[in-house]
Amino acid sequence: MESTYKLLAEAVEFLRQRGFGRAKVALILGSGLGGLADSFEESVGVDFAEIPGFPPSTVVGHAGRLVWGKLKGIEVVAMQGRMHFYEGHSQRQIAFAAWTLRLLGAEILVVTNAAGGINPAFSVGDLMLITDHINMSGDNPLIGPNPQRFGPRFPDMSRAYAMECRELAKKAAEMLKLDLQQGVYISVTGPCFETPAEIRSFRRLGADAVGMSTVPEVIAAVHAGMKVLGISCITNMAAGLGAEKLNHQEVIDVTTRVQSQFRALVAKIVELTGRETEK
Repeated sequence: MESTYKLLAEAVEFLRQRGFGRAKVALILGSGLGGLADSFEESVGVDFAEIPGFPPSTVVGHAGRLVWGKLKGIEVVAMQGRMHFYEGHSQRQIAFAAWTLRLLGAEILVVTNAAGGINPAFSVGDLMLITDHINMSGDNPLIGPNPQRFGPRFPDMSRAYAMECRELAKKAAEMLKLDLQQGVYISVTGPCFETPAEIRSFRRLGADAVGMSTVPEVIAAVHAGMKVLGISCITNMAAGLGAEKLNHQEVIDVTTRVQSQFRALVAKIVELTGRETEK
């Protein structure tokens, strides 16, 4: 574990030398959604591959950059893209990124992703506020020596997605006159899309949307004492519920279509969150 702490210190020192300041809010921007970071003021950025301990992102739609700047006057740090378990990265490596965001000062983490809709009431292009998750990856980023400087051996996940952050998200959506769905996100390993039988079983488990990311980051962030808000963009209806064939290009196309609404929502959430932290 000491080697992890040392590498985290190196990562943060490297970022400070590159002009990264403290951040109140951290963002993880999923497939096709990273463009929000391009609107930051006074921004500086660096490729994941340059940061000690960060593996590169290899997925289309993920720029693989860490960007610091100001959004609505609030200091933020954003991952343009993320690492995935299916790329061959361990969940511990995925947690490393979340811990780095914490050490940069972030107390709130907003995670976003592209997801397949399971709830038949959803439509392609909907935004879903994550109320809870189901981890079907068969792994956990906290397996191994406990990073006790961040949190306890057995962290409580009963309120993984902070209620106060969810209320701010709903307020932001109302201010922007955006419809915001709510539901449970189920995380699988990927990279293949799910079978219709799997989707039917996930629905019985209580899942409303399915994806291949997010949960390892959330576990690491909650363990480290961060408040988490999660938002999914429903880019397709899951297997057996929509198109005959599923493909990643559809994911990119839909996020591109709805990105203006999505960016506006996240920006408003950051603005409201910043106001709350200043009280």
